[in-house]
Amino acid sequence: MDERRFPPSTQLGAASMAFIAVGVIYLAAYLPKRAPLWFAVVCLVIAAGLVAANLLLIWRTPGFARWRFLQVMRWGLLGYLVVAGMLEYTFLYDHTRGAVLAVMTGMLLLFMINVPLLMAFTVARFERSPAPTAPGRSQA
Repeated sequence: MDERRFPPSTQLGAASMAFIAVGVIYLAAYLPKRAPLWFAVVCLVIAAGLVAANLLLIWRTPGFARWRFLQVMRWGLLGYLVVAGMLEYTFLYDHTRGAVLAVMTGMLLLFMINVPLLMAFTVARFERSPAPTAPGRSQA
C-alpha cells in the first residue's frame, strides 16, 4: 500500500469554511441594521490565511499530482464562479453596500476557491499515473 504523506488539507479547508460561515452568520444576524465589522474581518483574515496555507502545503507536497489538481481545480472554479456570481447578485439586489459588501464579497471569494480546492485535492491525492506528456515527448 502506498504510504505517501499528505498535508491536512481537508482539515484546513473545513476550518476555513467554518470561519467563513461564522463571519457570514455574524453579519446576517445584524440585518437590516449595520453590523460592527471587526469580528467578520477577523474571521475573513483567518479564513484567508488557512486557504493560503492549504495551497502552499499542497503545492510543496513531493510526488503530488499537481497536473490533476489543476485540471480539477479549473473546472471546479468555473462552476463555483457561476454560483458566486449569483450570490453576489443577491447581495447587490438586497442593497448591501460599502464595507459590509466588501467583507461579504471577500468571504464569497474564499468560499469560491475553497470548495474546488478541496475537490481537486481529493481527486489528485489518489492519482497514481505519471503526469501526461505532450505527443512525441519522452518522460525524462
